[in-house]
Amino acid sequence: MSTLYDVAVIGAGPGGYVAAIRAAQHGLKVACIDDYAGPQGEPSPGGTCLNVGCIPSKALLQSSELYHALQHEGAAHGISVSGATLDVPAMMARKNAIVTRLTQGIRLLFERNRIAFFHGCATPLRCLDGIWQLSLSQHQASQTLQARHVVLAMGSRPRALPGVTVDNVTILDNAGALALTSCPARLGVIGAGVIGLELGSVWQRLGAQVTLLEMADTFLPALEKRLASEVRKALTASGLTMEFGVTLERVEKRGKTLVLHWQQSEQAQQTTVDKLIVAVGRVPNSDRLDIEALGITKDARGGIAVDELCRTGQPGLWAIGDLVRGPMLAHKAMHEGIQVADAIAGQPVAPVDLSAIPSVIYTDPEVAWVGVTQALAGVKKGSAPFGGNGRALALGRDTGRCTLYVQEQTDRLVGAAIVGPQASELINEVTMAMAFQASAEDLSLTMHAHPTLSEVLHEAALAADKRAIHG
Repeated sequence: MSTLYDVAVIGAGPGGYVAAIRAAQHGLKVACIDDYAGPQGEPSPGGTCLNVGCIPSKALLQSSELYHALQHEGAAHGISVSGATLDVPAMMARKNAIVTRLTQGIRLLFERNRIAFFHGCATPLRCLDGIWQLSLSQHQASQTLQARHVVLAMGSRPRALPGVTVDNVTILDNAGALALTSCPARLGVIGAGVIGLELGSVWQRLGAQVTLLEMADTFLPALEKRLASEVRKALTASGLTMEFGVTLERVEKRGKTLVLHWQQSEQAQQTTVDKLIVAVGRVPNSDRLDIEALGITKDARGGIAVDELCRTGQPGLWAIGDLVRGPMLAHKAMHEGIQVADAIAGQPVAPVDLSAIPSVIYTDPEVAWVGVTQALAGVKKGSAPFGGNGRALALGRDTGRCTLYVQEQTDRLVGAAIVGPQASELINEVTMAMAFQASAEDLSLTMHAHPTLSEVLHEAALAADKRAIHG
């Protein structure tokens, strides 16, 4: 007779492992099943985010920023550096060590919380008398697991581009782009979204000539045109070439190079590159499930339809993260993992506020936003540039601005967009303020340490009421 678990979590990405730990904290008997394997075939929990996404990309971004700074920024500080060399294998080894440390950390957390971890593939089959039966495949062997509740947290995968086959040798997805052993002389990137911009920035700083081709006519549509234009100008000045309104016709292999054939405004164009990154979004891994047999439904984008508490409609079956509505972000999945585990334990829970989830692009300058990011009817804004901030000037990072969006009648903060240094950190102050339904005046009355980058938020709050001191 197989062990009966209170909760079985399928997937050990950010949503899955957090859901498992939270459920175990409630005293529930928990199993977590994940099939991700490391370079040697070893279990590597953490999902795409930890293994081939958020964490390794930030490690390489940091390395590339340091290399670029050594080459181009020392003179302004009176520092002369010569002979800086690039060792991509060593850079990759550092990145891999960070990933390994964190994946091993998750395994340790599972042990400390007495969570049974299975390295393999699991599929829920049916629910009999309130008990879910799951098929588990491990190392060519199969068994059945039983659980009162099942949390689906299988994440997503890169969206395929018709006619373009990813081999992770010359045509790369995010995993391949994070595993290059040398810097290509010419790099093409299909897609000017978060992944394309970040990976393009890494290799451009390391010496590649990078061309990004975007099918849409607009750049960063989440932002107002003025802010998006500032970002585009800064990235173009750094050396990235970006083309919009592109239709990719075909990718032709010529020896060790690739020729990209594309059209723009009905004009035929072509670009020759040594490597090509395909970054045209992600799709949920819902096809790993027999949706019809489980009695659940898909949503408009092919994920799993759930209610505001991540319930699928089948008793005891839950879905979180990239599988369900909302942005495909690790922190959103983590939040849902906690929400679902609390609900299973009988705790009172509130729906995740999908309108207050911060998003970040780790380029230079960084870009971050949350909530409303347009000056709509009934919404005013206050804006302040980093160019007048002492800390930003000391850092040599004075590009960009902070814009707050505020309800005119109530003065309540409803969103923000930040372009500039440490935007990824600064956005969290606004997210917390929104969670507590704070007003722009509340933010303006809060003392901010000097000199800090956060003073730009304070100045933007003052500007919302036309009381800016330095603007």
